[in-house]
Amino acid sequence: MPAQAEWPHVVRSKDGVPISYEVHGSGEPTLVFVHGWSCDARYWREQVPYFSKKNRVVILDLAGHGHSGLSRTKYAMSSFGEDVRAVTETTDSRRVILIGHSMGGSVIAEAARLMPDRVIGLIGADTLENIEFPMTREEFQKMLTPLEENFQAATRPFISQMISTNTDSQLRDWILSDMSAAPPAVALSAMNEMMTQFISGDAAKIFEQIRLPVISVNGELWPINYEANRRHMLSYDAIVLKNADHFLMMNRSEEFNPALERAIRMLLEKPVKPNAEAAP
Repeated sequence: MPAQAEWPHVVRSKDGVPISYEVHGSGEPTLVFVHGWSCDARYWREQVPYFSKKNRVVILDLAGHGHSGLSRTKYAMSSFGEDVRAVTETTDSRRVILIGHSMGGSVIAEAARLMPDRVIGLIGADTLENIEFPMTREEFQKMLTPLEENFQAATRPFISQMISTNTDSQLRDWILSDMSAAPPAVALSAMNEMMTQFISGDAAKIFEQIRLPVISVNGELWPINYEANRRHMLSYDAIVLKNADHFLMMNRSEEFNPALERAIRMLLEKPVKPNAEAAP
């Protein structure tokens, strides 16, 4: 029997931007994987074959990333949430776990708020360490300025510090080359929108509106503030992979995949309160 390729599909987001996505496998719950800042669906390539054996797996490129449209002037987390909703609804996924890497953690929170009747839980991949992350506008601008001045040159060292020295050199070079080649206007807008939520406190408030269990599968780059997260989330738990870095789903997939599988089981065992009961 000849091999069959799974070509990407396209659906339009709420604002009309075309969003590229793929669907693999079958089985409930549906797992929707959302990539991080300046990444795309390819960053989940180690998860698709593993999880599509038992579950329906959906991967997508957020607007401004991968094969999706580039016509937005502002790349807000709420707009990315609409991208995830468009894909989830067009694939008729009704019992969904949203899985987000890095910035994807903020995106899946927005998406969950838009789909209270579909989403049963959220899983972060090296994200959501501290939903009360303390940062001032001045501190953020100091971090952002080098990226504004020369995006490609500044992105490489910015990302390099998030990659373990034990990572395969070929994978390291691929990540650095790929992320530094992102459209600067998209990347800078998305970063500004994401960090503004933390500076304003809106990042925490969003979780108060989605009464869903949250679990992170994280590395050890940044400490987890369990107390802060639990102040705003219905529940929060974490699985920490020792010495893992920011791209653990790629360079530690043999440990990450079973850990994510465990996180999924943990979510399915939790009683879920309907999102309709969320705080106003």
